[in-house]
Amino acid sequence: MRISILFIVFFVLTPLTANAYVGPGLGLGVIGVILGILASIFLAVIGIFWYPLKRAWQKIRKVKKERHD
Repeated sequence: MRISILFIVFFVLTPLTANAYVGPGLGLGVIGVILGILASIFLAVIGIFWYPLKRAWQKIRKVKKERHD
């Protein structure tokens, strides 16, 4: 009894080959998603690090300019 249940569970959970066509649209969609994720990560890094550094650099330049005037 146990062996037949294990055999049935194994047979049901074993994947069969899928004869499906994966067209170029799917590949382009995957590439688009990957590029979108990478772009969002890049823009997040810029937003977190670049803009505060840019503001600090502008303040430093402004202070140096005021000292020279």
